[in-house]
Amino acid sequence: MSIRLLRAPLTWVAVAVLAAGAATGLYWFQPWKLVTDTEVHEELTAVSAEPAPPPAATTPAAAPASTGPVLVSRGDFVSHEHETRGAARIVRTADGRHRLELVGLDTSNGPDLQVWLTDQPVRTGPSGWHVFDDGRHVALGPLKGNRGDQAYDIPAGTDFSGLTSVSIWCERFAVSFGAAALTAAG
Repeated sequence: MSIRLLRAPLTWVAVAVLAAGAATGLYWFQPWKLVTDTEVHEELTAVSAEPAPPPAATTPAAAPASTGPVLVSRGDFVSHEHETRGAARIVRTADGRHRLELVGLDTSNGPDLQVWLTDQPVRTGPSGWHVFDDGRHVALGPLKGNRGDQAYDIPAGTDFSGLTSVSIWCERFAVSFGAAALTAAG
């Protein structure tokens, strides 16, 4: 009976469909990322204790002169879909460029994680999980690692007006793993 079942074309179609479904599920959900971590230890900027004005739409010519890097804004992460800890800060470098730095980030790994500056308010609990793609955002690139210190250059000419938060955004499932509300330093 089992040999006859293996020779039936319908059996092989069923096996092929199950194998394709399993491969698609593994690709889509990437479950191994739940048990693996990627640590990043990039050098962060040593910033001045003096407050900086909030960033505006800047160009290299419009950037204020500075003797060193200055902390512009910062905030602590709150958990959304996955437990997330650490801080985010925007630093204006000595040459007037801006960069986002994630300090002591600790979140889950996942598929297609991105770092976004957004105009959406940070809400706690499930009501804040899906809001960051509803408004304006600036994508800074893929998350380099789910643990550690990392920096992302903010494109020159970025209009910072209204960009008040950072989200670790999962593109694949349209959900925030965690977010930080940014407040002006000083």
